[in-house]
Amino acid sequence: MSIYQKKVSIILNCYNGEKYLKDALISIINQSYKNWELIFWDNRSNDNSKNIFKSFKNKNFKYFLAKKHTSLYEARNLAIKKASGEYLGFIDADDMWDRNKLLKQIKLFKDNDTAVVYSNSWLKDENNKRIKKYTNKNLNSGYIYQDLINNYDIQILTAIIKRSILKKHNITFNKRFNIIGDFDFFIRLAKKFKFRYFSEPVAIYRLHRKNLSLLKKELFIKELIFWLKKNKRNLDTIQIKKIEQKIVNLQFLQKKFSKNYFSSITFFMKYLNILLNFKNLIILGTPRFILKKYMWYI
Repeated sequence: MSIYQKKVSIILNCYNGEKYLKDALISIINQSYKNWELIFWDNRSNDNSKNIFKSFKNKNFKYFLAKKHTSLYEARNLAIKKASGEYLGFIDADDMWDRNKLLKQIKLFKDNDTAVVYSNSWLKDENNKRIKKYTNKNLNSGYIYQDLINNYDIQILTAIIKRSILKKHNITFNKRFNIIGDFDFFIRLAKKFKFRYFSEPVAIYRLHRKNLSLLKKELFIKELIFWLKKNKRNLDTIQIKKIEQKIVNLQFLQKKFSKNYFSSITFFMKYLNILLNFKNLIILGTPRFILKKYMWYI
């Protein structure tokens, strides 16, 4: 079978995603690569998501209703069990794909050692206005475990994964997490398998109040602290330091974007040995309303 004939199982986990769901579904239907199935996992939505999905009469659309509401990562594991494709892709109800995403990425699996192909994306706001590329860096291919420890730059909506590798090595999402499950998942994959980076943006990540909420940022930090505690024995001193630096930087940003300016200065002085660099000095001295215009992740 030609690589271009292999099926891609697209996983869409949905919980009350009615606002943007239609755009996500249309972007899947419009794919120029035609051998795909959509696994729509309804995580017990109580909005109009099911009716929106059912309004699309597409033979490749497969609807599954969860027996009970679960965490996102448990829902992803359950949805994957319904997949029949050689490859897996993931899209959330508020995301979109470029029409040539699958076509451009599938051909990069000609290297049999490649387990994951990941790419760049566009960031858009609630009004569908393009803001910027997710990254302007040229990310690495190959065995990128150390790169991900240093600076995690994978968005799951851009990734295509060989399903056989997950099945053979019993690799699943850790359902204990609510925010950093993608990070944990790809870190474990990168320990053993090759990744391939495609620099062209092939997906659209929509920024809105729910995915940029303060609660999610606080939970992200808590989960990362927990992850480090559980994985320290598998990391060397430099890797531990990198993760600790990331945690402190995230905590500093949280302090800065709280309304207590004094607390951000106090925190900065406490971790001066980690935070003392040009970027953080600029952040410390710049008013919040200006920073929010340029730091989309806050």
